[in-house]
Amino acid sequence: MAKKITFKLLKFTNMKSTRIFLKLLIVLIFAGCAENENNSFDELAIPSYETAQQEKSSMDESDDITTNRKLIKKGNVEYKTDDISKTRKLIFESVKKHKGYISYEDEHKSTGRLSNTFEIRVPAENFDQLLQDATEDVSNFDSKNIEVKDVTEEFLDIEARLKTKKELENRYLEILKKAVDVKEILQVEEQIGNLRSEIESIEGRLRYLKSRISLSTLKITIYETKTTTNQFGNKFSDGFKNGWDNLVWFFVYLINIWPFILIALLVLLGVKGLKRGKK
Repeated sequence: MAKKITFKLLKFTNMKSTRIFLKLLIVLIFAGCAENENNSFDELAIPSYETAQQEKSSMDESDDITTNRKLIKKGNVEYKTDDISKTRKLIFESVKKHKGYISYEDEHKSTGRLSNTFEIRVPAENFDQLLQDATEDVSNFDSKNIEVKDVTEEFLDIEARLKTKKELENRYLEILKKAVDVKEILQVEEQIGNLRSEIESIEGRLRYLKSRISLSTLKITIYETKTTTNQFGNKFSDGFKNGWDNLVWFFVYLINIWPFILIALLVLLGVKGLKRGKK
């Protein structure tokens, strides 16, 4: 009887332990699943504000470099026209329409040829349209050259150098305010002078680049040819004209000296009269 009771107690105890063990196992399994879910959620979570700002900043800088390229555009064209006056008028109207200006003009005449050369500065965004309008009636170009130079890298480098130089100059100015010794003051002023010279040189180069970037350059040469007769015919007509001109000037010269001619005639007649009297 005692053995049966002891066996039942052991059986009950084993069943109870098994239940407890199963409950603990279930709790651990659920806890692991929850942790995995949290980890997977963290991995898919939205990035922090700082990370997003950094990514946005890097993307903006990349976009700025791509879209805001610093380009210098210039062109050179030459062509023949049947009416140089009409073509000149068209060019001037196109320049005015696209808010440009003519910085240089040259006119040249030679035998059988009249040519005009214009150097035009125009806002970069209007360059292509100006070229199209100014040469709308041109079918063939003697020469046409369009060049686009990318100076983005140089432009950004100059801006960075200028910023660094100005920051260094401000530091020297702060040191100068605190300097007491005359020798230190002179040394700092010398450094500031050197920096100022470098800053002005860099600013000059930056202004030049900005001018070339904002205003493109277009050089246009137009010319008109005139048919001429053969060389012998030219010389003959020129000789006839020159002879007639010389004859006219000869009579003009005689009219200017007619008093002297009259006196010479009177003297000649007097001499002949004296000779006849002696005979």
